[in-house]
Order: sequence, then C-alpha cells, then structure tokens
Amino acid sequence: MSHASSELSRLEERLQHVFRDRELLERALTHKSHIYEKSPTGLVTGDNEQLEFLGDSILGFIVSEALVRLYPAYPEGRLSKLKGHLVSAVWLHQVAQQVGLGDFLVLGRGEEMSGGRGKRTLLSDAAEALIAALYIDGGIEAARRFIDAWVIGPALAAHTGEESPVTDFKSALQEVAQSRKLTPPRYVVVGEDGPEHVKVFTVEVRMGKDLTCRASGPSKKSAGQKAAQLLLERLNQEAAAEAPVPAGEIGGISFD
Repeated sequence: MSHASSELSRLEERLQHVFRDRELLERALTHKSHIYEKSPTGLVTGDNEQLEFLGDSILGFIVSEALVRLYPAYPEGRLSKLKGHLVSAVWLHQVAQQVGLGDFLVLGRGEEMSGGRGKRTLLSDAAEALIAALYIDGGIEAARRFIDAWVIGPALAAHTGEESPVTDFKSALQEVAQSRKLTPPRYVVVGEDGPEHVKVFTVEVRMGKDLTCRASGPSKKSAGQKAAQLLLERLNQEAAAEAPVPAGEIGGISFD
C-alpha cells in the first residue's frame, strides 16, 4: 500500500477514530484497479469490494434504527423514502466528498488517469467500505458515530432550494395523515408583514380537528414547510411518549 503514516493520521483525525489495525483503513481505500495491476490473474486480494458489501448492510441497519428512533410517527413508506435517500450513491458521494476520501484512494494507473478520485461510484463505494472498516476495528458504535456525523446529521440539517425526502416536511405530513386516516393537512396564510421586498408570511397548518401549528418565513412555501415540520415534531414527540422502549430493546426495535 502507498499511504504515508502521516496521511492516514490526517484522515483518522477527520474520522475521530484511530485504527488499531491500519491495514483495515488501507484496504477500505484501495480500489480493485490497483490490485489488478499488481496481479492481472486476480489471485492477490486486498481491495475494498468485500468491505463495501459489509458496509452497505451496516449502513442500512444503522440508518433504519436511527429513523425509527427519530420519527416514531412516520409510516413505513416515509421511512423507506428517507432511508433510500440516505443510503443512495448520490448522497454517499457527497458524504465522501465532504470527508475528502478522494484524496486518500489507492487507484490503478488507468483509474487515476481517468479521474477516478472524483467518480461517484468509486467514492460512494469507498464510503461504504470505510463504514465496514470502522465496524470491524471499533465495533458498531464506531460505525454509528461516523454515520451520525457524516451521513444522517448533514442530511437533517440541509435546507436547499430543492426539497429532499429529508426536508420535504409537507409531503411527510401528508403521508402521516393518510396512515392515520385523518383529513389531509390544509395550509392557510394567516399573516403578511413587512414591506414588499422583505415580506414575512405566517402560515398555519391544520390537520384533523385540533392539530394546528404556525410558522413564519420569507415565502409562503418556506413558512408552510416550517409549519409542517413543527407539527411533525409534535406528533413524533407524542408518539415517542406513548410508546416507551421496554427493557431489552434497542432504539425501539426488539430482537426477541
């Protein structure tokens, strides 16, 4: 392998995990093109494909556990959409870019010359392999810390112009209403303040007989999303209070 110790220490600092077995980290960063150039017969092992396979399953489990814990009021369909977004190659590519994994990949000459360090597939695969390496080296909590910090946390904090499944609270509330057989949520503009160029809108969301929340924003759309988010948070808090986790369960999931 070709990493200097100082390079791996720099990556470990970003990950907030010092590997007991550095070879695991090296392997997670090694693409099969590098191994194939060393041994065209394929008899030499040491690339990250098996770690990627394991990391995919670990990522799916930890994301599922977190979503059930964070959103107890959400129906299965909404949880599946959120999970699909968080484990997608598109999102993992962004995660890998934020971590800077491209700088540390070990590639064959052909992949290096063709811009492999920036390829979506290579980076998303490396992110999954890294999750597996963290799990093997430090246990499930090491993998969970990385996923919470780099995969789930940024997605929950993201508020971009284009709504993602994570931040599209109005769609989520609509699905909650359908699953509970409640009347669909209605959004009513109850206030407009300020001059035209800096107007602030207040929107109230109403669902069922007595479920209402208000929020303000620079547009009707943003105010409606905030109001839906507040009502969802209220519903999640109520659902969590009504369903305490019994002893012997983890994150609301029983393994009996």
